[in-house]
Amino acid sequence: MLVTVMIGTIASIMSSTIVNVAVPAMSEVFTLGQERAQWMATGFMAAMTVSMLTTPWLLSRFGYRHTYVGATLLLLVGGIGGGFARSYEFVMAMRVAEGLAAGVMQPIPAIVILYLFKTREQGKAMGIFGMGVVLAPALGPSIGGLLVEHFGWRSIFFVVAPFCAAALVLARRYLPLTAPGGVVASRQPNRFDWIGLILMSAALLALLNGLVGLHVAGPGGVPLSAIGLLAAAVICALGLVVHQHRAPKPLLNLTLFRRRTFAMASLVAFIYGMALFGSTYLVPVFMQLALQLPPSQAGAVLLPAGIVLAFTIALAGRLADHWPTHRLVMIGLFLLALSFGLMLGVGLGTPLWLLMLWTTVGRIGLGFVLPSLNLGAMRGLELTMVTQGSSTINFVRQLGGAVGVNLIGIFLEWRLHAHGEPAPGAGNAAAQLPAFHESFGVLAVVTAAAIFAAHRMKTTDKAAGVAPVDDLR
Repeated sequence: MLVTVMIGTIASIMSSTIVNVAVPAMSEVFTLGQERAQWMATGFMAAMTVSMLTTPWLLSRFGYRHTYVGATLLLLVGGIGGGFARSYEFVMAMRVAEGLAAGVMQPIPAIVILYLFKTREQGKAMGIFGMGVVLAPALGPSIGGLLVEHFGWRSIFFVVAPFCAAALVLARRYLPLTAPGGVVASRQPNRFDWIGLILMSAALLALLNGLVGLHVAGPGGVPLSAIGLLAAAVICALGLVVHQHRAPKPLLNLTLFRRRTFAMASLVAFIYGMALFGSTYLVPVFMQLALQLPPSQAGAVLLPAGIVLAFTIALAGRLADHWPTHRLVMIGLFLLALSFGLMLGVGLGTPLWLLMLWTTVGRIGLGFVLPSLNLGAMRGLELTMVTQGSSTINFVRQLGGAVGVNLIGIFLEWRLHAHGEPAPGAGNAAAQLPAFHESFGVLAVVTAAAIFAAHRMKTTDKAAGVAPVDDLR
């Protein structure tokens, strides 16, 4: 069961990150500006962020197998459709379809681990699962760079197909028809919170479009439309909070945040998402446009780091069964912030082995954070809240990622204008380096700030873990 859900999740995460390597090539084909190119990443993440909160309802309504198979089929359709797309609009539609599928899939593995495995084995299982989850964005750019250079940008969309096919076969064999807890999936479950979903979608879309408006504002000032969209996002978010307090079965269970450990873990997840996905967008662009590396070479730089990550995350998962999880999260955040800080010294004359070393430091940090953060957030929750807890912590992380990608893009363009460069790739590569260095500096500061929130996770860190339910079938 763990391998089954891991393969599908690898496909969904790879579809999220692998496109970043192809942004320059797709921008040339479809004549995209920076803001439209950025929407290929943020559109996916917006759809994924919203759909994550639907997973608890879908699991109770359709059960593990049907929910997972449906999401995998949607991801497969989005990948194949994107590969055959002839217009930017159709590419965006397929990216949204992939994002919706990925959002439903990603909370499921943690739910399976917390129900299926005993408490003393949950860290080990989370490490095995996390190996695939974090390895996907680590190896995605490497694979994507080779594919773009030798087969064109369309090939990156087809990468998900074999993973989806394997996940479909395994799901039919190993995933149960039951809902979490071993209960029969209900044909008449609790009414779905459509109002909450509409308010959540409106708030997120207004926020992201408002950020894009800031992104394209330029030296002429911030347009009123961007200010209006950001104000609308705040209003919708406030309306969502009020509705969630009143709804009998809310889309987002706000009572989870009354638990200090979960609240602090959510804050860490948000900041961690900003840093992780912001850097996933920034690093390939930095290597190709500022350092003038070809796509395959830019991807190859991340390959050794991915191999080290595979060992690190398995080790961190085992340590999470014996060490306080907040300490492992703090170690990981420190190493991730350190790697961003080290990137400030990278220039056109920097040897590739040193660039590989700095990225490896960051991947080691990633390996320490993810399994420990998920377990630290979930331990101590009642069994009935595990499904919503898993969806919520993933939602918060992805929300941070969606915001982080936009903010890094806005900051990068602002600093390029400040240094006299119109846009990434439009001027002299050496002249663009200061703007990229400043962007990495912001990521380092943001990541370091999360260390303080991680330290406050320790209050109830030793709370009893979630009791497993062995009869999933």
